[in-house]
Amino acid sequence: MKLQTDKSNHTLSNSLLIIAAVVLCALGVRRCHENREILDVEVVHSDSIDFTPVHIRSIENIGEWEFLAIADEELVDSTRHRTLGRDDRLVRIYHGTLRLGIDLSQAREGWVQTEGDSVHLQLPPVRLLSERFIDEARTRAFYESGTWSARAKEQMYYKAARQMRHRCVTPQTLKQAETNARAELTALFQTFGFTRVGIDFDDL
Repeated sequence: MKLQTDKSNHTLSNSLLIIAAVVLCALGVRRCHENREILDVEVVHSDSIDFTPVHIRSIENIGEWEFLAIADEELVDSTRHRTLGRDDRLVRIYHGTLRLGIDLSQAREGWVQTEGDSVHLQLPPVRLLSERFIDEARTRAFYESGTWSARAKEQMYYKAARQMRHRCVTPQTLKQAETNARAELTALFQTFGFTRVGIDFDDL
């Protein structure tokens, strides 16, 4: 059995492209003596932070945001005892990747509060994003004797899933995912111009 923890390697810049604010320029048109149109472009500088409900909806539309991925491997053993003859035994190896993060579509109303150059985020709790984390294509029998029904193999699958959750979804890994979330979301909101970013999470 082995477990490997990696920070989610999804690229923050890709997310920023989805939700980046559109920079507006003031455009004026004038005519010259030759009746040709000349486009004057003026860039207006402002120290105010233009963060609108449209930006909030764009962030919410990201939906599930993964902050920690944990690869795990579990060996599950099942034995069926016989009165006569040798016992039947099935040993299978399961591989899975458990992804921890938040679902921004579940954020409460008013989860973003701004004041000047400060912003506070009240985020949904970090949790396991999907219960279907076992890669069934990689499941293989390590040892098998006797005949095993689909029902028996299904029970072993759920046993492997319970073992993976117990091993991987812990207070320590949830805390690590929160730390990763704070770092990424702080960087995101700093791109909007906020210098102080406060982040809290709802309870599970």
